[in-house]
Amino acid sequence: MSSTTSIRGRGFTLIEVMIVVAIVGVLAALAIVGVRNYLATAKTAEAKHTVGVITRTAITQYERERDIADILNATGVVSANTHLLCTSALPVPFDFASVEGRKYQPRAAPGVDFNSGSTLAGWQCLGFAISQPIYFQYSYQVGGDYVSQGLADAPLPAGDGFEVGAVGDLKGDGQRYTIVRTGEVRDGEIATSTAIYTNIDSD
Repeated sequence: MSSTTSIRGRGFTLIEVMIVVAIVGVLAALAIVGVRNYLATAKTAEAKHTVGVITRTAITQYERERDIADILNATGVVSANTHLLCTSALPVPFDFASVEGRKYQPRAAPGVDFNSGSTLAGWQCLGFAISQPIYFQYSYQVGGDYVSQGLADAPLPAGDGFEVGAVGDLKGDGQRYTIVRTGEVRDGEIATSTAIYTNIDSD
């Protein structure tokens, strides 16, 4: 006579289910933090690239020969073509709150954002513009009012120079990312900082 043993299926206990839920919750939290850090890294990399592009355009515009009509009193001769830095540009966006934890769409209207300035001043002089949304406030300053002023180890330009800056608050939590590159006119040539300066400051 053979006996059959019935194996009854055993379910999960409440404690086992709670442990699984807790593990899934921890993994989800780590994933969210990882994704946020990845996005912040990608956005700062884009800002570093943009700062580099603006710096190159500043150098290109300086190297252009500009015919400045200037009659010399003594000789009555028009001065030769000369090299000039574009003068400062208005920050874009002008209000930093526009990029605190959100992106800003630059406006395409004449005279605003990257369309402001003139042939010798600002963004029009540089010939630089961005049409896609931005997460940083971009600036180009000549002779002072630098965004990196007061920050530790900031490479402030001396004499006739400029600073290209990007400042952002990617999470809207008061933690500011400052990215800067500088240039100085030395013996008629522009020498730029060897590296892009970055600073993370929690206000």
